[in-house]
Amino acid sequence: MARFTLPRDIYHGKGCLEELKNLKGKKAFLVVGGGSMKRQGFLDKAVHYLKDGGMEVEVFEGVEPDPSVETVMRGAEAMRKFEPDWIVSMGGGSPIDAAKAMWAFYEYPETTFEDLITPFSFPELRQKARFAAIPSTSGTATEVTAFSVITNYQTGVKYPLADFNITPDVAIVDPDLVMGLPVKQVAYTGMDALTHAIEAYVSTLNGPFTDPLALQAIEMVLEYLPASYNGNTHAREEMHYAQCLAGMAFSNALLGIVHSMAHKTGAAFSTGHIPHGCANAIYLPYVIQYNAKDTVAADRYAEIARRMGLEGRSRQALINSLCAKINEFNEKLNIPKTLKEFGINEDEFKEKVDRIAELAVGDACTGSNPREIDPANMAKLLTCTYYGTEVDF
Repeated sequence: MARFTLPRDIYHGKGCLEELKNLKGKKAFLVVGGGSMKRQGFLDKAVHYLKDGGMEVEVFEGVEPDPSVETVMRGAEAMRKFEPDWIVSMGGGSPIDAAKAMWAFYEYPETTFEDLITPFSFPELRQKARFAAIPSTSGTATEVTAFSVITNYQTGVKYPLADFNITPDVAIVDPDLVMGLPVKQVAYTGMDALTHAIEAYVSTLNGPFTDPLALQAIEMVLEYLPASYNGNTHAREEMHYAQCLAGMAFSNALLGIVHSMAHKTGAAFSTGHIPHGCANAIYLPYVIQYNAKDTVAADRYAEIARRMGLEGRSRQALINSLCAKINEFNEKLNIPKTLKEFGINEDEFKEKVDRIAELAVGDACTGSNPREIDPANMAKLLTCTYYGTEVDF
């Protein structure tokens, strides 16, 4: 038996932020990030719509990129004081992910962060509040997923929390919110969406409900991401929908070791934080080479390439074309090809790679990867991504 879970309502189209006025409740706790929503006027609009619908509103601002356990606990405490019956989060993946975790601690104050690390171990939510998510980037798709990524900065480790309980009740996918995205964010979040769709398609938990969503998302990203990067407004709108489709796919089929590696390297090096989408873009071609040694995975990668009209008569030629297309996109989007090119210090990489490999193998995303991996091979794979060498094991 398998399960397929989505938000009950997904609103999409320009101006659909106004749907906030139709939420039925008394108090809304609105979680936002670093200020772009305020600067662009969307925070004021959201507050206005919620109040127009008859709700009292409290705003929790300043969720940092890659939100911390401490921020989550602060937000949960503020929720307990305010006692909302709607939690609304607007912004990139970080404020929405943080708000999802806050939700659990709001409803279950005695729960510890360690209790939630085990996948699908959340207590039953919606005892006090429901959840609405409004994305302002086109990549994470956390508005439709059962995932939240929280960072423990004491250990430098990102933890993907997973449970169908934290799938939002309402998603508001308004492309107006992404028209002002900086081009770097367009690039990184777009490649994040592509990685979501590809990993969902080859995941061991893929199925007849997730495959069409994944393939449609891949097709849309390949068609629209370069134009979105270059400022085309129609393409940017289509990318906002593509990332949402990719999210529907991976929330139900799960992911693979591209994400395991990105989670465990993002905050690991002193020479600089690696943005999540950038890490995914770097790792994706190497992981395809690794996973393609598995026959079933190879067939599915080849099928992606075939459906996308890429060149190749043999299975291997199609897989090579898929990797070449990803590398071509990375070049167009000014994304480095290796960790060394990104700027990670070589000595520090060598010093930390074995520990990072262990953590990546233990990541929640590793279990649904199509080819098994142990810490030794993970270290070898990470080393390939550092130097840009061929994956031949």
